[in-house]
Amino acid sequence: MSWQTYVDDHLMCEIENGHHLSSAAILGLDGSVWAQSSAFPTFKPEEITAIMKDFDEPGSLAPTGLHLGGAKYMVIQGEPGAVVRGKKGTGGVTVKKTGQALIFGIYDEPVTPGQCNMVVERLGDYLVDQGM
Repeated sequence: MSWQTYVDDHLMCEIENGHHLSSAAILGLDGSVWAQSSAFPTFKPEEITAIMKDFDEPGSLAPTGLHLGGAKYMVIQGEPGAVVRGKKGTGGVTVKKTGQALIFGIYDEPVTPGQCNMVVERLGDYLVDQGM
């Protein structure tokens, strides 16, 4: 299965009542894009570097916020070393780290934080189980 299929079929899938994540992507740990939805923001390499640092040093993003494509998200609870979550207005972002990749899901209402977390983390857990 191609990485784009994972994004299209597993991250951008219908969640409930026809709703979907706003955008999603799978990036290598080096910040290279493996696959992304058409609306995924253009990000700066330093934004990915800061996210990676938070996985190694949980809490490092809290003072400055999580930035992605120039948008600033307030960091909310995650799982140290595994999941970083951010909130911005009525939307937010979930980032799941696997052995080789970062899985991103960005959402806006009516999609809830819990729904985004479930979609992103389910795919991330599957990839971890596959040795990815």
